[in-house]
Amino acid sequence: MAIEMQLHLLDEKALEKLLNMDWNELVSGLENGTLRDIRPGEDKRLHRAFDIDCEAEILDRMSEIEGQGIVKAVLRKNRSHDLLLNLMQYASPGYWEAWEGRCFIYLENAIGREIADVDEMYLSELWHEVRKGLAQMTENEYSQKVCNDWMERRKALGETLEEKQDPRIIPTFEAHDRTSRTLHQAINSEGFVQIVGREHLPAADWGHEEWNLRNLLQASD
Repeated sequence: MAIEMQLHLLDEKALEKLLNMDWNELVSGLENGTLRDIRPGEDKRLHRAFDIDCEAEILDRMSEIEGQGIVKAVLRKNRSHDLLLNLMQYASPGYWEAWEGRCFIYLENAIGREIADVDEMYLSELWHEVRKGLAQMTENEYSQKVCNDWMERRKALGETLEEKQDPRIIPTFEAHDRTSRTLHQAINSEGFVQIVGREHLPAADWGHEEWNLRNLLQASD
């Protein structure tokens, strides 16, 4: 099964409200659905879990912890990076995702060079390059670069570009166009922290630098 890379947009103020609540207040608010006003509005072009699903997942995590006091203190005491990631996802307008194997074409066309291996795709230095690169081109320009590169790669492999010979051509083209456009939008969205990770990656390894989840809990009061 394909691994998904994800880029979550995080509303820092919304997360702070959640982390500064009393543990029992957070439980009650999630159970009653009264915290939904804290959650930022959904970005319709990105992916996002339904409120009720997000709340249920957070409550399941919380049930595994003996919590008392301020939420961020409980998270730090229990080193609960998984729960912190769940709260970040609740404090997000949405996330971009793509198959990890396809991310080479998206990221390489954003930075204008080849990427050595999968591990490099998750480095903070690379994402600085991605932000810089996508700030210098329009959504249309970036999408065109990605789709042209994809077609050239197919040609180099001797694969057809004729729809009659391969009915997957058009859907794949459309997927590359859509995914590159939404990455461009996510990267250039202002006012949000960007949290990068992948499926099956330990939650402590999500995010970069001061927004790496391990660093966040170590730095908590």
